[in-house]
Amino acid sequence: MTRKPPSAKSPSAKKAPPSPFEAQREATKRAALNALKRAKRAADKAGVTLSEWEGEFIQSVSERVKTHGRAFADPEKGAPGQALSAMQGRKLKEIAKKAKGEGPNGRRVKKAGEER
Repeated sequence: MTRKPPSAKSPSAKKAPPSPFEAQREATKRAALNALKRAKRAADKAGVTLSEWEGEFIQSVSERVKTHGRAFADPEKGAPGQALSAMQGRKLKEIAKKAKGEGPNGRRVKKAGEER
């Protein structure tokens, strides 16, 4: 009885585990995409209408992170292992606050038709 060596396409062939750098990069990418989804979902759930710019921002940043693993090209605009630049992270936090109904200073904003 002779045994054949496992081919590269067979299910028994094992793939090498990703390097710690690659694993961290993928985790950062997933975290950024999840944060973008959460902000969009929170705005939809709260009934807050995002401006055209904010909706386009979330969509374009999501596409760039999915395609390239990060949403900015200039390494001086963000940390080396991050998926979003410092300003993109700040804008994302502002959108999330808007979805929660908070103003820029952290205070609750009165919605239209709401009484105090």
